[in-house]
Amino acid sequence: MALEIENDLGKIEISTDVIANIAGGTVVESYGVVGMASKNQVRDGFAELLGKENYSKGVVVENLDGELTIDLYIIAGYGVKISEVASNLQSSVKYKLEKTLGLSIKAVNIHVQGVRIISTDE
Repeated sequence: MALEIENDLGKIEISTDVIANIAGGTVVESYGVVGMASKNQVRDGFAELLGKENYSKGVVVENLDGELTIDLYIIAGYGVKISEVASNLQSSVKYKLEKTLGLSIKAVNIHVQGVRIISTDE
């Protein structure tokens, strides 16, 4: 499924995979986030920590009449204020998508699937 934008010069199609990759990249760079969780494994009560190459799998993009809703499934770091991390993610992802792609973002929903200790070995 792709988002279509028409202007005077023609038509632009933006794949939802591209939108998910940009949103996922913004999330993994954010403070307080250990990683992304796969939405599909939440049903089993198990949130798998995804590597950096798979972070778009923790993002669900819905397009309703040209307005996008982004659902992010994350693993938060232990000891961080989750409400602040979620609020910062919402702002960051919305800003990045609006400035990069010129899209209208209706909502950015954060689903915290787990909490893990942040590794300091890196």
